[in-house]
Amino acid sequence: MNVVNREVADTRRIRPKLFAAVAALVLGGLVVHGIVQRHDNVADLKTLSDDESVPQVQVMLPAPGPATRSITLPGDLKAWYSAPIYAQVSGYVHKWYVDYGATVKAGTLLATIDAPTVDQQYQTAAANLQVAKTNSTLADVTAQRWKSLAGTEAVSQEEVDVKVAAAAAQKAEVVAADHEVARYGALEQFKNIVAPFDGVVTSRDTDIGNYVNAAGGDVSARGTGTADEMFSVADVHEMRLFVSVPQDYADMLKPGLEATFTLAQYPGREFKATLLTTANAFNPQTRTVVTELVAQNPDHLLWPGTYATVRFDVPTDHNVLVVPEQALLFRDQGMQLALVDANGKVHLQDVKLGLNLGQNVQVLSGLKPTDRFVVNPSAGTLDGEQVQIVSGVPGVGPQTASRTTASEPASSGMNQPAKVATAESEPK
Repeated sequence: MNVVNREVADTRRIRPKLFAAVAALVLGGLVVHGIVQRHDNVADLKTLSDDESVPQVQVMLPAPGPATRSITLPGDLKAWYSAPIYAQVSGYVHKWYVDYGATVKAGTLLATIDAPTVDQQYQTAAANLQVAKTNSTLADVTAQRWKSLAGTEAVSQEEVDVKVAAAAAQKAEVVAADHEVARYGALEQFKNIVAPFDGVVTSRDTDIGNYVNAAGGDVSARGTGTADEMFSVADVHEMRLFVSVPQDYADMLKPGLEATFTLAQYPGREFKATLLTTANAFNPQTRTVVTELVAQNPDHLLWPGTYATVRFDVPTDHNVLVVPEQALLFRDQGMQLALVDANGKVHLQDVKLGLNLGQNVQVLSGLKPTDRFVVNPSAGTLDGEQVQIVSGVPGVGPQTASRTTASEPASSGMNQPAKVATAESEPK
């Protein structure tokens, strides 16, 4: 009995020690596993940090320049000739004969004016002319009589000279009176308002019974109470197209330049215009030059005052390389491109720029067709910096683009560089 109890007691003493040993082994395993896992995590973080420390960029090749460059600008259509017509005599409108949109020929009667004052002045001038002619005839007869008595004791030579001079003065009075009749005769003609040239009546600002004032030739009195415009006539067989061209594009304004323009009222239809002249001076506020073009208008589809969208297509040198604007770096050294060599290192290359083609810019020197450059370099890009080239598609960032198949930039044309350049060049 004592032996059995001793064995049971020994068994009870061994079990706690076994449990403690097993627990120690499990705890040690957990500690070792934690240390190994932490080491692996640190290694992974170091690898990820090293990878992210190398900027990801997209690169492309320069493309040959386009055969032509285009610029679209707003324009205004005006008539070849446009004349506001004013009354040259004061009076009341007796009648008007043409209305808006009427096609008229030179000399077509537009309206008539009742001008009683002018009529009276004309009649008075005509009567004064008759009086002057009568007085001149009498003076001539008197002078002849005195001249026949010259050299006798009846008259002196001085009296003869006075009569002859009086006859000459009367002839001058006749001439002056005749001019006065002609002046009022011209005013009589001005009672008839006529078209100055072939064209279209674009406005009628008068009506029967309206009182009009003589403009006196002062067209600056438009709209005032002293001179009211009665009609406006426009010659629209050809149209003048005015465009304000920016200074950067002034080099294209050469004789023979053609433009294409469209109008909102004729969707899908294009019209042609040819350069006529320029102002040869820039507006200091807008840095643009007023350019005048001429457009044929045989069907009278073009109306004065129309807004037009004008496009110029100008030939350019196809052999000059072009790059997107966002690929350029503005540094103290001047304009630069971030070239990437075969080892993935950046070289900042000085370049000389040519024409600005909108989204793209010509590079005159410093760039070869085989050079790869960063599409959208960051402001902190350094010379000799290591970068990682990622693939990209238009409009897709490098994170997504790295999982897609990249396409090589086109070897010609100006649109492809601009499209590729829309992708992000660095991870956000």
